[in-house]
Amino acid sequence: MKLKQIILAVLIIITWTGCATKDSDNTLTRDELKEGWVLLFNGENTDGWRGYNMDQLPSAWKVSDGTLMSAGEGGDIGGDIITVKKYENFDLMLDWKLAPEGNSGILYHIVEGPELHSTYFSGPEYQIIDDIGFPGGVGPFNSTGADYAMTPADTIMKVLHPVGNWNSSRIVFDHGKVTHYLNGKKIVEFTAWSDDWNSKVESGKWKKYPEYGKAKTGYIGLQDHGSKIWFKNIKLREL
Repeated sequence: MKLKQIILAVLIIITWTGCATKDSDNTLTRDELKEGWVLLFNGENTDGWRGYNMDQLPSAWKVSDGTLMSAGEGGDIGGDIITVKKYENFDLMLDWKLAPEGNSGILYHIVEGPELHSTYFSGPEYQIIDDIGFPGGVGPFNSTGADYAMTPADTIMKVLHPVGNWNSSRIVFDHGKVTHYLNGKKIVEFTAWSDDWNSKVESGKWKKYPEYGKAKTGYIGLQDHGSKIWFKNIKLREL
């Protein structure tokens, strides 16, 4: 009898924990509110977001079971969404889950314009990708957590949960000092607009994109690169 009671108690705790975790998604604690954190997604609607170079949200994006989800109808050009507000220095945290063979990203300091056809024309990107199964393979400069095509992620510190599981990412941009975290581990650190940074821009992929990384204030964006992606717990604190 005692064993049955113990088993029942454990099952109740497991169930309660699962419910508590789900209920706490897309919310802020009292401490976070005091520290100035704000939610960029409330789990119920897409308020605060719109399509890049658009007034409305692309049809692929919707709220699904408390997540901000894209069905993956975009491509290299088109489909990305951005915040309605611009940010300069910030601490951004969010959780994400990617479909197999998927590709996405988190971008910031995005600017718009008729000659800027996609978010990455101007905005630096925290890469999100299926490191194991992406067709064509993944290298250091385009693996998850990397500052895309600029700074690779620290492979020793990097802990990436398998595709289909939730991962947590964080970007801190503090007056040019940039840090990427993945699942609580610091994996990238660099200084924007430094000599080293400028050299990478001028000698790499971005030399053909004159607006890349120039803006010091801009929109935050989520990328639809043709595969399903889910986001939740998107919160930001301005620095």
